[in-house]
Amino acid sequence: MVARTSLWLDRIDAQGAPLVPAHAPLVGATDSSAELADPHDVVVVGAGLTGLTTAVLLARAGWSVLVVEARRIGAGTTGRSTAKISLLQGDRLSRIAKHHSEPVLRSYVEGSREGMDWLLRYCDEHAIRYQRRPAVTYATTGPGLVRVDAEATAAQAAGLPVDWRDDLDLPVPVVGAVELADQAQLDPMDVLAVLADDLVARGGRVVDGARVRGLRRERSGGYTVLTTRGDTRCDTVVLATGTPVLARGGYFARSQPQRSYALAARVPGELPRGMYLSVDRDVRSVRTTPAVPDGRAGVANPGAGGEVLLVGGAGHVTGRGAPTSEHARRLARWTERHFSGAVVTHAWSAQDYASADGLPLVGRLVPTDGRVLVATGFDKWGMTSAVAAALVISAELLGDHSPGWAGHWLPWRPRELAKGTGHVLRWNGEVGVRAASDWLRPWPAVGERGVPPEGQGRVERARVRQPEAVCTVGGVTRRVSAVCTHLGGIVSWNDAERSWDCPLHGSRFDPSGVPLEGPATEPLDPVDPAGAVKFRAVPGEPAPESVVPPGPTG
Repeated sequence: MVARTSLWLDRIDAQGAPLVPAHAPLVGATDSSAELADPHDVVVVGAGLTGLTTAVLLARAGWSVLVVEARRIGAGTTGRSTAKISLLQGDRLSRIAKHHSEPVLRSYVEGSREGMDWLLRYCDEHAIRYQRRPAVTYATTGPGLVRVDAEATAAQAAGLPVDWRDDLDLPVPVVGAVELADQAQLDPMDVLAVLADDLVARGGRVVDGARVRGLRRERSGGYTVLTTRGDTRCDTVVLATGTPVLARGGYFARSQPQRSYALAARVPGELPRGMYLSVDRDVRSVRTTPAVPDGRAGVANPGAGGEVLLVGGAGHVTGRGAPTSEHARRLARWTERHFSGAVVTHAWSAQDYASADGLPLVGRLVPTDGRVLVATGFDKWGMTSAVAAALVISAELLGDHSPGWAGHWLPWRPRELAKGTGHVLRWNGEVGVRAASDWLRPWPAVGERGVPPEGQGRVERARVRQPEAVCTVGGVTRRVSAVCTHLGGIVSWNDAERSWDCPLHGSRFDPSGVPLEGPATEPLDPVDPAGAVKFRAVPGEPAPESVVPPGPTG
């Protein structure tokens, strides 16, 4: 049976142990209100690589730090990534070079290098296992070969010692590739576990199961962070949530949410030894990871060399790729075709955000407020960019000298903002068209098609012309409003992840309507048995008790 979760998260669950010591203040639902009542110097929202690295850096400097996580540590992109730590990133460098000057390209690589160096040094200091591997960008088609050639040119311009390869140890027909030696890969949950432990040892706190709903500026100059499990006060807020969960700054209109898929498989025989990423239209990512001992995570009897195969790709804009299960099946078919005897053990997906100008956005949420900071736009390369972002944010808050490359990562750099205007206009045009067409679509009437079968969901139109979302998961049929609580898009059913996804800006909700990720902070409105949407009387109040608490997708 294929596990519907990432290999990394499944390994943690199989161990049956928390990510930090039991005596440490990793706070759950029972006592989080008391912990949240204490004021802190900084509240970091999000317990992925960006958030926990930032928290550790600030705790090292003596700051009182609280990390607030809506689900659990690593539940977002970090715990679902392919976890490649590389300066060669598919065709990202050539895409940056197409729109920016060479100094900007070099600044991106320099920042990524600092992030990579910091992370691997941290792994060495804390005995976190990782593997050195070459990173390879390859093509299997003529158009892809053009992109590989452009990537080689951009990498050389950025000072990377890449080599051309005509043949690889991949069982696919490669027409050309570029390789960068001595990059790295790891299990991202190993890093998060140590970072969380490190933070707690320095007096920091982690509160999980507490979703941030908003932020209130106090007359004293500080902030009150509003969460589903109580409010907390602080002087500074860092939003490390993939995309900002606060509407200020319009980041949802300056980035695009992207969903991609991954799987783990047992494969007999030898496996490729590098980290590979194609630049063809249908992207494929390939790497291996050391197998865990028998009885853990369902990966007993691994292939030769004690390695498990990881394959990723089949991406699309969040909410616009239905049926999403077909993307996952396409990835599985590709794996089984090219790796004889492959048996898929895990299948999952992850969400990333691409910025309009192709560069990360790290710094102030709005230009006039230096006490609310954000990091987004990593475009699937968070293992380097997340750490680099943490270095930038901590330097600004601590009053240290910012790295020279950081200026090109700022969210409000005037000259660079113009570079993304075309993407902003196109993306928002697509959003407008999708929003209008979904509201005008002739959805089937409520009850017209009966109860959805297990694992399926659909949008229906109620008598009051209100679209409703109905699905059946785990033998339970649930009905909620189909209107996203962010900006009113009509959600679509994600049958691969069993979630409701908004096609406008990537907000995602579980079958009961509880937010999972994206800019939305409020649940989908519940629907009573008579078919009427029960709108909340008080804006910002959480959903009724019948809504299940947040948990990992799938």
